[in-house]
Formats: sequence, C-alpha cells, structure tokens
Amino acid sequence: TKVNVVMIHGAFCGAWAFEHWCKPFAARGYKLHLPALRFHDCGRNPPPALGTTSLLDYASDLERLLDEIGEPAVLIGHSMGGLLAQMLSARRKIAACVLLAPSAPYGVLPATPFEIASAQALYLAGDFWNKPLKPERWIAETNALDMLSEKDRATVFAQFVPESGLATFEIMQWAQDAKRASAVDAAAVKCPILCLAGSRDRVNSPGTARSIARRYRDHATFEELHGHSHWLIGEPGWEKIADHALGWLDN
Repeated sequence: TKVNVVMIHGAFCGAWAFEHWCKPFAARGYKLHLPALRFHDCGRNPPPALGTTSLLDYASDLERLLDEIGEPAVLIGHSMGGLLAQMLSARRKIAACVLLAPSAPYGVLPATPFEIASAQALYLAGDFWNKPLKPERWIAETNALDMLSEKDRATVFAQFVPESGLATFEIMQWAQDAKRASAVDAAAVKCPILCLAGSRDRVNSPGTARSIARRYRDHATFEELHGHSHWLIGEPGWEKIADHALGWLDN
C-alpha cells in the first residue's frame, strides 16, 4: 500500500510551498496530502478571524485530516509546519517525521541573539497577537529567501499570505502564553524524527533545531546542512535535501 505523506507548510505560506518536493515523493509512490492551514488559501485578504487563530486550531484541523487518512502517515513540516508536526506526533500515531528548519515548541530557548531580537521586534506592531500580520518583503527576502536569486525571491514572495498574530505570539513569545499552545509532550512522541537545519538559517538556527531534536532523545537524528538557509523546500540544492529525506524514510 502507498504510504501517506502530509506536507505541512510554514507561516505566511500555503500548500504551494511544497510544490518542488511533491515531484520526487510522488515518483517514489508516496500518496501526498498538501493541506493549506486555516485561512491560508484566502490570498492577501484573509478574514479578520485569521488574527486570533491559534496553533491549536491549525493542529486540530490537521488531526481531522490524519483521522480521515486513518493509518499512520509520514509528516513533513517546514518552519511553523515543523512545530505542528511535533504537536501532532505527540497526539497521534505517526509513521515518521521530517522537520525542516522547525520552529521550537514551548520551553526551548532561542539559541541566538537574532532569534531573541526577532521575537522582541514583534511588539513594534502593537498588539499584534489579535490581528493578521502581513508578510513583509524585506524580512522574507533577508531571512527566509536569502539563498534564492532575485527573480525567484520575487516569485516566491508574491505567493506569501498574512499569518495569524496569535499563532505567531504562541511560537515567538511562548513564555507569555498562559495556554502553552506550542507545548509538546516529548515523552508521547514515539516515531522516528529527522531534524534538518541550514547552517545559515537565522529564523530557526541550527542551535535551536539541535535543542529540538535533543528533546526526543533516541527517536531523533539532527543534521546541520552546510551552506543552507531557511527555505530548505525550494532554495538551490533542495533536491539533495528531498533525496536525503527520502533515503532516510526508506531505511
């Protein structure tokens, strides 16, 4: 039977983010599911309700998808999608998990001054936690899409959509979050995990990703990808990363 693979996109993105990865996975016979997170298929003008959508809402939508699939699936999550994959792995029976430049769950401290400063800079947007946050081109191009050519940066950024202020708060300001939305019960995660981070990633640094993998002890393998940044799903050399993930899943 074909193994189901659920590819979970990150913040400010949509199902389109995994367009490159679909081809090699489909060619290996995996059955692909590319959900768009709630309100991420509304273009640049989502309903105001996006602003107060929680990580817990995204996770429960994805749990419903997993229940429909009905058998343990492979989860591949990028950035915020990598955090959602961790949350799901603690709640459902998952076959295996590939975390690409994952966001950290509750309790994992940022590893770099840049990550700390990024979290603080959010407050410049005022009470950002209850409104949709618009994608900022200079932030995306400097921090996420920095390895792409100028032309490709523009093409990818044109597809970016607003993100939930609340979900962003729950990830980047977890210490202030009374609900502990981003918490993951590491002891409940039983599936094998491959955790990959680019050596040049400033959004979710290799140090942070290493700390994430460490939480899952013997279940997790961490690898730092030399010369890569945050957009592991589409920056130059993504084919090798996808191949590597496929090889790991084959074992």
